[in-house]
Amino acid sequence: MGDFNHSAGHATATLAIPSDVGTFHVSRSRNTQLPGDAAPGSLTDVGADGLTASTPRFTAETMKRDALAGLITGLMAIPLTVGICLMSEYPVQMGLATVIVACVISFVLYLVRPGNHVGVPGVAAGLAPILAMGIHHFGMENMPWLIFLTASFQAVVWRYNLAKYILKAVPHFLIEGLLAGVGLKIAMKFVPYTYETVGHSDVFWTGERGLVMLCSAVGLVMFMYLYKRFKDTSPGVPYIAVIAGSVWLAFYVKFPMLHVEPVEFVLAWPFPDFARITPKMHVEMVLYASMLMLIDVIEQVMSNAAIEQIDPLGRKSNSNNSLLVMWVGNMASSFFGGMTNLDGLAKSSTNRMAGAVTKMSNLFVAAVLGVVLVFPELLSHLPEFSLAVLMVFTGWKMVAGMYHVAQEGPYAFGLAMFCGILVFQHGIFEGLFAALAVHSFITYVIFKHEHVPTLEILKKFIKLFSDRIHPHATDTMDVNEDEDSGGLVYSSVIRSSTEKKDLDDFIGDWEYGVNQHNLLSVVGTYDSEGLLWGTFAKDLRTGHYHIRRYFEHLFELDNVKVQFESGETRQYHDIFLRSGSYSFSYRKKGVVVHVPARYSFVCKKEKTGWYILEHHSSQFPT
Repeated sequence: MGDFNHSAGHATATLAIPSDVGTFHVSRSRNTQLPGDAAPGSLTDVGADGLTASTPRFTAETMKRDALAGLITGLMAIPLTVGICLMSEYPVQMGLATVIVACVISFVLYLVRPGNHVGVPGVAAGLAPILAMGIHHFGMENMPWLIFLTASFQAVVWRYNLAKYILKAVPHFLIEGLLAGVGLKIAMKFVPYTYETVGHSDVFWTGERGLVMLCSAVGLVMFMYLYKRFKDTSPGVPYIAVIAGSVWLAFYVKFPMLHVEPVEFVLAWPFPDFARITPKMHVEMVLYASMLMLIDVIEQVMSNAAIEQIDPLGRKSNSNNSLLVMWVGNMASSFFGGMTNLDGLAKSSTNRMAGAVTKMSNLFVAAVLGVVLVFPELLSHLPEFSLAVLMVFTGWKMVAGMYHVAQEGPYAFGLAMFCGILVFQHGIFEGLFAALAVHSFITYVIFKHEHVPTLEILKKFIKLFSDRIHPHATDTMDVNEDEDSGGLVYSSVIRSSTEKKDLDDFIGDWEYGVNQHNLLSVVGTYDSEGLLWGTFAKDLRTGHYHIRRYFEHLFELDNVKVQFESGETRQYHDIFLRSGSYSFSYRKKGVVVHVPARYSFVCKKEKTGWYILEHHSSQFPT
């Protein structure tokens, strides 16, 4: 049951920080978007990337860049794919084949229905424990049928564009909690690989074990250092460095090495022996496939939004087309016993940073993995501890997503924690649906406490899935168009607490939210269609989603604060303009950095309170 709250605050803010500060990333200007009349096979703009206007999509220049990016991404994808296969208990060669087929399908469908432009498909780390549970419960021989069912459900979601309703029904903070639980499972699964030795001993602390643990610790520290340094420029560097370093070290030190069992590939219909499947098991498989579909779809939509932000030419993504690529790839995978796939953010970021412009890079990723698939003995030179380093970090990154949930308040964080613990202890299906049940019950109790009739609660829940929700509607106010006059009718049940505040109090709320790093309260001060041009930003941001993404990155700076210094207010009917100066500060390597800036807030007071319509901020010239 999703949140009933449709915030009335609407805006797009962008306080930007220089690229060498913290981890904040300033996205490329949207002036490079494809115009509506652009030919399907052309790029229309560029800047620093070196492409000229109206460049054909596939030229010698784009192919050269895509080839290099694909080779780098392919090298990074090898250890990640192997690690996820081990977690899923799938044969490594099946995982490699899954990614190869998905990459080819992704490129082919890109020619007719592009979803995103630089995403790279792969087996999903978040689904690894689910696949392992499926193998234990249903048997490996029935997994092709399970993947086929999953792909079929995803096809229905794609055909009727149902993803938006799924996202409304499942709060995003529960998905973060679910992924945190899965991440913890992945990390704990690979921790033993960091101290396993070739020889066996009844004594735990031996010199050989100590050496393996030392190499694992050094590898993890090196990976984290390189990741922090290169994640915004060359994110593939830490992966390749750790793998290459461990392979070199294995020539001098004896480590447990990866062992790949040979697998016979057989193309066959994915249907199981129905005579041996009980009706109860079939119902369980349908429910299990529904859960796979749900998590796969949500992860793909979330990844698609992130991939759009890093597109080198600022091109828009189409999530429904990406779902088409996903279910077709999964359907094809079921015919040879493969796994599920989606566009992975880690591989996609590496692909973009390595210079990819189009999906042709996916063909080169497939070629790199194809070499390993044909010559699997190459993997026998890979120490297990280096895989463990990558997968423990992968699991930790999934757990670290809870940091952003913590900014949304104790309720979201507590429920996400509850979901994550249940997922880790009992399973993904049980954890997600138990958390959804608790969230639905709490929401119901809150409405009943406010004396809202049960029928009205049901109407609100049904309206949550309506496409006709007015952007100014909130959980305390319905906004509808009057059929006779064409005007807006506001029906407020409970007035907002900001309704009694003046402009100074409202601006003070924004300042307090920034200083407390409270993401929800800051974003809620903006109108849903508001505009924000940040202090150091190169682009204008519009809408809550883009404002939220900005502040997520801003709050990653060490102890970032804002302090107002001066201001003057002018009023034009119901529009208030506040202009003046303020100063941002944050810590960089222990030193406090001050960024003086000037601002302009365009605010409006509505029946539900104050909202920022436009916000401009720029650094004082030096």
